[in-house]
Amino acid sequence: KSKIGKLRLDEKALKDNLGEGNTIFVGSSTDMWAKEIPVDWIGKVLLTCCAYPDNTYLFQTKNPRRFMDWEFPKNVILATTIETNRDFRINKAPPTDERMRIMKELKVFSPLMISIEPIMRFDMDMFVSWIKDIKPKFVSIGADSKNSDLPEPNKREIDFLIKELKKFTEVKVKDNLRRIT
Repeated sequence: KSKIGKLRLDEKALKDNLGEGNTIFVGSSTDMWAKEIPVDWIGKVLLTCCAYPDNTYLFQTKNPRRFMDWEFPKNVILATTIETNRDFRINKAPPTDERMRIMKELKVFSPLMISIEPIMRFDMDMFVSWIKDIKPKFVSIGADSKNSDLPEPNKREIDFLIKELKKFTEVKVKDNLRRIT
């Protein structure tokens, strides 16, 4: 069960024409790889993606361990959220250090992406090292947009993080980061 109600697979959406040349963020409103999601739902979604091979599909999760159970087509980007290198335990997701280790193991299978959203206080050298070791195709950085009163870095720390990340990967800054920069 999610915050908004009972989980369900929208079977009708699986029949939509996905076209070609599109980048599609699959499950952007939920974590399709969460432990509560049935395996057969994931399989149905992947089959639909395979039927439209001229698109690129972004799968993002806080539970990247489930990526290890699947073979992915070449047109997939695998992503996880790593908000910080510190252990704040703000949700039920696996700890960020576990997500980092798993993503390092996945690097040979598919292009990777890291989402640092909501960005939280971090230890610069360790955090940059984690991300560099994952070798993501790009990193997306955003702020807390739910007013959760999370421990956030200051503008100087964020600017320096972006500068360091740009040395080895593309960085995409989300509009909501302006609130703290």
